[in-house]
Amino acid sequence: MEEQLNEENTEEVMLLEENIRRLQAEVAELQGQCQKHQKELTLHSSQPMQHALSLVCGHTLQKDAHVVLSSLREEVEQLQEDLEHQSNINGISLRSFTACTLESSDTKSVEQIRVSGQCSDLKFEVEFELSEVKGGERPEKSITSFNVVMGAGDLQNFSSFLSGVEESKDLLLFFRTLRTFSDRMDERRRAFQHFQTKYEGVVCAPGDNSSLLTFHHPDLPGCIFLVHWSVDVSKEGEVTPKVDLLTKIPDRALQLFQSQAVSGAAEAFHSLLRLLGPEAALDEVIRAAGLITD
Repeated sequence: MEEQLNEENTEEVMLLEENIRRLQAEVAELQGQCQKHQKELTLHSSQPMQHALSLVCGHTLQKDAHVVLSSLREEVEQLQEDLEHQSNINGISLRSFTACTLESSDTKSVEQIRVSGQCSDLKFEVEFELSEVKGGERPEKSITSFNVVMGAGDLQNFSSFLSGVEESKDLLLFFRTLRTFSDRMDERRRAFQHFQTKYEGVVCAPGDNSSLLTFHHPDLPGCIFLVHWSVDVSKEGEVTPKVDLLTKIPDRALQLFQSQAVSGAAEAFHSLLRLLGPEAALDEVIRAAGLITD
């Protein structure tokens, strides 16, 4: 009886060993299949990976390099068009921009920003600190320091506004007022150039950005009409052109004007200004004074 049990146990052990060997063979086969699949996956993904690495490392094929450069060129051209479009709209051309981080933390960041550019003939450089307080639903941004440097020019009437805007740190007010001030200055320059061209030898201005325009009678060297055209800017950013007419007529020359009255010319000129505007008013004064003849 005991021998029979030993034989049965031996058969069970052999059967179990056989099952183990079979399972091991199946596991080995499955592992082989898994490695094969991984190898195939690597081969399939190697091309895009190599392409990406070649772009990063600079070993791009000539065809790929051409595509990349063409795409970058199109992007740069689009940015240039956008910048030109914005400059045409707001009249301000930016030349340089730099930003430097002064402070950075989980709750606050401070950047120092410097922008330089040109609005018509007026060159400017603006430097300010932009502070951002984090936390809450929306970050709070504010300008904590503001400084403006303007290029050389007749900025006497603009200086008080600059002092005020540096104190208020109103960046938008500065650029808006700069554009309006520049427009009024351009109008004055164009008007002066128009009269110097139209009445050559009679009208003259000391310079391109001069606020003075003079015209005189060709036969009367002591008879001078002087126009003072200023562009005033208040601390609040209100831009106001102001045009005045002054006369210098020697007593001995008054008798030669006959019907043309020169007394009260300044008051009459201001009346014409309200009705006609600066250019038309000046043209009427020149003709009324008999300085030119048709």
